[in-house]
Amino acid sequence: MRRALFLAALLLALLLPAAAASAAAAPKADLVDLEDEVMCVTCKVPLNIAEGAQPDSQRDRIRELIAEGRSKEEIKTTLVAEYGPDVLALPEGEGVGITAYVIPLALGAIVVAALALLVPRWRRREATGMASADGRAADAEDTDGSRELSDDDAARLDADLARYDA
Repeated sequence: MRRALFLAALLLALLLPAAAASAAAAPKADLVDLEDEVMCVTCKVPLNIAEGAQPDSQRDRIRELIAEGRSKEEIKTTLVAEYGPDVLALPEGEGVGITAYVIPLALGAIVVAALALLVPRWRRREATGMASADGRAADAEDTDGSRELSDDDAARLDADLARYDA
């Protein structure tokens, strides 16, 4: 009897890590987790917000695959085989699909670079504009940014205004 218990304990000790490793290697898929990564093939929106007969049919198919014990990647592979590559919401990480990741990153980098160049210029321009408004500027500008008239310009302006007064 002791020998049978010892063998049963030994068998259990050997099988338990293997079962834990297989459970860790293939996590159980979840419909909620898959819905935002799968598109409705007719309305072209993520399955988690799609409504209608086709999205319901796709959800039922995903539930069947989950009941079979398939992993998330196996379910995605099956859906691509059944509906085509457009069923996946995330673009491929290679080829043309990578542009969906690269273009927004490049545009973000361009915006950051442009701001890094322009913000100091705007701040300098703002600082010089405030200095002239305070009257501390070296050039002869009034608070509204206009220059003082020369004597010739003032005489000509007076002559023009005199013509309209008569």
